[in-house]
Amino acid sequence: MYRTKLITFCGSEVKVEFDVNGRDGKNCFNDYENGVFKFKETIVTRHPNILKGVITSKKGWGLWVKEWSSGISDGLFSKDEILNEFEIRNIKLPDFLILEFDNLIEKKKMGL
Repeated sequence: MYRTKLITFCGSEVKVEFDVNGRDGKNCFNDYENGVFKFKETIVTRHPNILKGVITSKKGWGLWVKEWSSGISDGLFSKDEILNEFEIRNIKLPDFLILEFDNLIEKKKMGL
């Protein structure tokens, strides 16, 4: 999602720097998920582009799926219109993301 520029904004700036001696991206991402980098401005890793893309995509999906769900429940656009953008960019969304999207649409329709 990040590489194709479909989701490049995630609500906050993700600062990642390269260091050949830094930790690998997978471990940094796990630490990020566990809150280790919560108060640090910059994450230092051997894989800055991958890490920034993964963090931005994950956070961006959470942000945008809420907005898309609200728009769909309000009748402003359809789920197919959103999913078509992913297809145009040849992005295959995993089933769990589609399920999350469907569940959030239903919650928004029920006013939750």
